[in-house]
Amino acid sequence: MLTLPNFLTLLRIVGIPVFLILLTGKHYGGALVLFVLAALTDTIDGALARIMDSRSELGAVLDPLADKLLQVSTFIVLTMIGAIPYWLLVIVLSRDVVILLGYLAIYLIAADPIPVDPSALGKVTTFFQLFTIGFTVTHLARPDLPMDSGCVLMQYATAATSAASGLHYVYTGLLHYQRGSGPVKKGNA
Repeated sequence: MLTLPNFLTLLRIVGIPVFLILLTGKHYGGALVLFVLAALTDTIDGALARIMDSRSELGAVLDPLADKLLQVSTFIVLTMIGAIPYWLLVIVLSRDVVILLGYLAIYLIAADPIPVDPSALGKVTTFFQLFTIGFTVTHLARPDLPMDSGCVLMQYATAATSAASGLHYVYTGLLHYQRGSGPVKKGNA
């Protein structure tokens, strides 16, 4: 069912290509406005889902998908235009690929698939990744502001939390797998 919170999430997803076009076209002010609007709708759709008691399975899939699409695509574009270093993109993408492949592996071979719940460290990582994007786009839109050292600091914090949460998810996945949810036995499938 398409609820108001889900509609806002779909608007964010539709806005991602526009945001990326603004970035690549060097319309940084417009990109910053769209990024702030995306952040606001992310906050509003979550609050509305709780207030209106309209949480849905669709929303549970769409909301993190919208966040991940925005984060990954923006990190790629910001790297392509030289606003963030390649090493940071590699760390951010590596974390996501390792988490996705690890989850898929456990899902395909385990008797009891691992639940998809973000950890506290995962949430901190998402915060730092989005803050780094916002900080970088703000710096692009307003190069007159003295933000160089802040951008570098945010990049290192994002790298550290991304690496730490990636390792944490791998560790958690391995623990889940070893605690009795081992491989499916032949004949049980």
